[in-house]
Amino acid sequence: MEANIAHFDEIWQQRAEEAKKAALEYFSNPEEVIDQFNHQVHLCNRDWAKNRQKLADCSHGFGQKATGGKGGKIYIVTDPSDIDLINPKPGTLRHAVIQTEPLWIIFERDMVISLSKELIITSNKTIDGRGAQVHIAYGAGLTLQFVQNVIIHSLKIHDIKAASGGMIRDSMTHYGLRTGSYGDGISLFGAVNIWIDHISMWNCQDGLVDISQGSTAVTISNCHFTQHKDVLLLGGSDTHLEDKIMQVTVAFTHFGKGLVQRMPRCQSGFVHIVNNDYKHWLMYAISGSSDSTILSQGNRFVAPADRNAKEVTKRETSESEWKNWIWKSEGDLLTNGAFFVPSGEPGHIFDITKVKPKPGSYVNTLTRFSGALSCVENTPC
Repeated sequence: MEANIAHFDEIWQQRAEEAKKAALEYFSNPEEVIDQFNHQVHLCNRDWAKNRQKLADCSHGFGQKATGGKGGKIYIVTDPSDIDLINPKPGTLRHAVIQTEPLWIIFERDMVISLSKELIITSNKTIDGRGAQVHIAYGAGLTLQFVQNVIIHSLKIHDIKAASGGMIRDSMTHYGLRTGSYGDGISLFGAVNIWIDHISMWNCQDGLVDISQGSTAVTISNCHFTQHKDVLLLGGSDTHLEDKIMQVTVAFTHFGKGLVQRMPRCQSGFVHIVNNDYKHWLMYAISGSSDSTILSQGNRFVAPADRNAKEVTKRETSESEWKNWIWKSEGDLLTNGAFFVPSGEPGHIFDITKVKPKPGSYVNTLTRFSGALSCVENTPC
């Protein structure tokens, strides 16, 4: 649980305990959350700029309790620089995300922010890129470690690089020594109630999104992923027993050109993969290496031309072990020779009766606005 922390001092120990408690208090029945899945995925609100925080009422899936900075002040990022990591300049994104109180963070204008080292985000924050073209690029990525209640919305995150460690402020009252970051676009360690929505991501040095070490209650929705090898990693290692409580929703996302594998790779926990569009994988789409539960519903899987890459699924262990994992496909549209290999008890039925995902044939409509939004004031968004 000490990822990237060179000195695991009393402050970080306290945060780790608080994060563990929050994770254990999360829903005990994942099927109940799937029941309540919200299909109103496109807001189309003309007055979005006048009431940005209405977005917080629209979270869905396992991350449905994420409200981010709702109720807090608006913080306007005016300066794309990232120079002082211990005493960040007011008006920068780094200064915004370390504040103690809930904040709804927006951007004054289009900007490219190149982070000199990982950006450590505190609890109760929304980073809302609507109304500007905001790129987090050509530097380090975003880190959510032992935090709760964060929304990241409508950003373009790409060309993220590994960064060296050093002294970095992680709150208004604490800074400490960090080891190097690996080059993930977004990293979650022990994070709870997180919603990653309408993010465009490509070409990061490590993963696009890595979720591990007891993180749970996470939704990744309406995103657009391209040009990357290892896309989504859910669980860092089979030895991380705390990941057994992980619950992640991946929904309404377009997996586009140049993607190779891990869409996602699931180590353990419960993953709901619903109404996504898989059109261009090179090796496989979904994989696992431990006793994960995967429910794939209403996705469109278009297999590549390579006859050896038609299978949607891949297990990183022997069949004698994975045959008992519960992996189910319901209502998926499998084309161009794509096939999903299910496992687990053949008669297993998920207790889902209230709301059904749309069939895979609807995916083109459901994902048409995936990725960072181009919102203009006084027009629907």
